Amino acid sequence: MNWPYELQIGWRYTRAGRAGRRNGFISFISGVSMLGIALGVAALIVVLSVMNGFRKEVQDRMLSVISHVELSSSGGAALPDWRATAAQIKAVPGAAEQVIGAAPFIATQALIARGDELRGAIVRGISPNDEATVTDIAAQLKNTTFAKLVPGQWGVVLGIELARSLGVREGDKVTAMAPGGQVTPAGVVPRLKQLTVVGTFDSGHYEYDSTLALIDIEDAARLFRTEGPTGVQLRLKDLNQAREVAGQLSSALGPSVRVTDWTRTNRNWFSAVQLEKRMMFIILTLIVAVAAFNLVSTLVMTVTDKRADIAILRTLGASPRSVMGVFMVQGALSGVIGTLGGVAFGLLIAFNVGTLVGALESLLRVSFLPPSIYLISRMPSEPQSADIVPIIVISLLLAFVATLYPSWRASRVQPAEALRYE
Repeated sequence: MNWPYELQIGWRYTRAGRAGRRNGFISFISGVSMLGIALGVAALIVVLSVMNGFRKEVQDRMLSVISHVELSSSGGAALPDWRATAAQIKAVPGAAEQVIGAAPFIATQALIARGDELRGAIVRGISPNDEATVTDIAAQLKNTTFAKLVPGQWGVVLGIELARSLGVREGDKVTAMAPGGQVTPAGVVPRLKQLTVVGTFDSGHYEYDSTLALIDIEDAARLFRTEGPTGVQLRLKDLNQAREVAGQLSSALGPSVRVTDWTRTNRNWFSAVQLEKRMMFIILTLIVAVAAFNLVSTLVMTVTDKRADIAILRTLGASPRSVMGVFMVQGALSGVIGTLGGVAFGLLIAFNVGTLVGALESLLRVSFLPPSIYLISRMPSEPQSADIVPIIVISLLLAFVATLYPSWRASRVQPAEALRYE
């Protein structure tokens, strides 16, 4: 028997069920199996898309404050000429076509105080014009808040959460306490400098909004007693190439320069998100597996119901392999229909999850994402082919595996025994 006949009969069995109560029940069970696969696939796509959306949201807010790659001297010494260093970086093979912005910086931990309030912070000295080429927040505030960072005026721009915890606003004074101290006849005393708050920034990322203070790079050099910038920040054309570019720069510039990229700066967070995504994939795949193996019971019932048909096919010359192929086609078609239906339904929800969640919030009069807690007001979603393709392959594979035993059992039916009581 040729394959087209097996496909035709398998398709007929898949949609059978209009004649007779028993056939109708089998068709119902088959439909439930396909629906289960579709719902499992849709759930996988929606959950992974939402996790991708949250990851991208946090990543974008994080990269609005930090650069893609940072270079600094291993001993913390100042770079004598950061522009020469930047030119040297752009001459490294592989980095030249990726680096689209460079800016100097000085970064040191310090204490920021106002009255009885004292907070630890990372004080970063920046050049506002150059900084605008490497971070989004500087580009947005270049002509407003960051324009107030004038050398010698000792202005500071605080993260919105840091300013809120200190209880300060624009025009207020804060005191910066630099590490190291200053030797005097009375002993070592901390180096203090009064700074004027010239503005705040809100990146939407709590870690940076609560710990980062920005001052002019010349003021930072005087406060921390460095001879100039201690590092260079880089912006890349493709942020996903940051680790590769960092490796190339580290090899080219040698051990005297420490190179870090944004993926290593927040390694623990990205590792945790990746682990959560992997575990959710495994857990939700079990739902698809349960639905796929429901096909086993459907096909076993179909084989039992179609014993007479199988016997007739065998007497007409069908081989056991052909009979097995008929029921494998039936199970595979159920898996394909369920998988494709789940992909379509899952993508429909994933691309409109923000609208659907908003409608549900209006209907139930609740807020699933309070802006004061999550800093976003809508549910983010980003379907990715790297997630969808494995879901499709695994779903189809599970459906195919589920057809093997019932199909093999059908091929073992003996015509004489099947027709004995017909």
